[in-house]
Amino acid sequence: MIHPVILCGGSGTRLWPLSRKSFPKQFVPLVDNKSLLQLTLERVARINGSSGGGSGGGAAVICVAAEEHRFLVAEAMQAAKATGRIVLEPVARNTAPAMALAALQAQPQDLLLFCPSDHHIPDTQAFAAMVQRGIPAAGQGAIVTFGVVPSFPSTAYGYIEQGSASADGSFGVARFIEKPGADQAQALLLQGNVLWNAGIFLVQASTLLQALQQHAPDILQSCQQAMAKATQDQQFVRPEPAAFGACRADSIDYAVLERHQPVAVVPFAGAWSDVGSWNAVADLSPADEQGNRIDGRGLAVQSERTYIHAPHRVVVTLGTQDLLVIDTPDALLVAASSHAEQVKGVVAQLDARQSPEASLHRKVARPWGCYDSIDHGERFQVKRITVRPGAKLSLQKHHHRAEHWIVVYGTALVTKGAEQFLLTENQSTYIPIGETHRLENPGKTDLEMIEVQTGSYLGEDDIVRFEDTYGRLAPPPGK
Repeated sequence: MIHPVILCGGSGTRLWPLSRKSFPKQFVPLVDNKSLLQLTLERVARINGSSGGGSGGGAAVICVAAEEHRFLVAEAMQAAKATGRIVLEPVARNTAPAMALAALQAQPQDLLLFCPSDHHIPDTQAFAAMVQRGIPAAGQGAIVTFGVVPSFPSTAYGYIEQGSASADGSFGVARFIEKPGADQAQALLLQGNVLWNAGIFLVQASTLLQALQQHAPDILQSCQQAMAKATQDQQFVRPEPAAFGACRADSIDYAVLERHQPVAVVPFAGAWSDVGSWNAVADLSPADEQGNRIDGRGLAVQSERTYIHAPHRVVVTLGTQDLLVIDTPDALLVAASSHAEQVKGVVAQLDARQSPEASLHRKVARPWGCYDSIDHGERFQVKRITVRPGAKLSLQKHHHRAEHWIVVYGTALVTKGAEQFLLTENQSTYIPIGETHRLENPGKTDLEMIEVQTGSYLGEDDIVRFEDTYGRLAPPPGK
């Protein structure tokens, strides 16, 4: 049986402003209102012959993710009906340490399929067939990688040059090639025996650990020390922060693959995208006769080859060509299609200006639901709060702000000091500064309410938690 491992790291800055550090692209609903992570979890559910409902036909999945995204991963797993563990990295250290953590969680003989969480592969049957072709080589001790048959001379991907063919349908790897320039990419495509490096790997846990011991023993040692002192809270596994923080950051390609033998590659001829730029996102939508692609409420008038992402309001282009227009509630990107790969640099400039929009959305996900900061000014802030059925916020108080709650729809169970009472649609309550309080949704539908905060300081760190369902008694930002 193959055990899927989903690598959920990445900041997603290339798809700003939709994808941001607090809500990277793997969690954004980009395809059929599903996130790329959910689609990945559903895709790997078929590799052992399952038709859906549980990951990997019964094989538990391991997700490796950042601590700050733990509830986003758990929500995606629930939506995909996947079961398993979520290993939480205290800090990002690239793919080699992330894969080491997963391998240390597995049994030595387990066959692990490592998949990025943010790729789009629409043909799940072709994907499952590709993975099956890699089993013989992996079972014989090779690290198996998968390469996509290139359709154009891309400068955005690394390449794998195929070596000699094996009887099992895999190929040896002659060499790995870094992201090439335009001329080299064209030459590689004409060469005919190269593949795009998809970053997907199939390997026995013991094989990977032995390869790390041979080529990157310091990474393995740090990860072993971190996992030896790991703690577990329900499905969350937390490596020891100091030991993992001391680990060297490196990709599996640099740390192991480029120096290891045997490494095999299996070609994949199906549709594949790493959704690594807005041009790639645009390609997910059908084009009209003028090459325009519209997602949401966009209208392209006398325009050609223009992409509009406008889920919230009407966005019109007039007389444009080769343009990307990405609209969100708090930020707008207008870019030439030829400059799509430079969005990451724009985010760096926004970071340098300390613009919160560089990393934070106006709408913020929480384990109990979400809140949307719809207005703010001096000494006040207005939020739209949605609480899922059965969920509850922490029992808490604030030193600097009071809160007014108005229920829009649903039922709220309010704890206010020693009182506990229900509020329904159009009812409200007032939480004074320093009052202990809690909000719960006892109903079977979402609770939506408006919260008006007033006070001298309205930062998310003005919070003292006394009790929390989600293990957040330390004061990270948010309720």
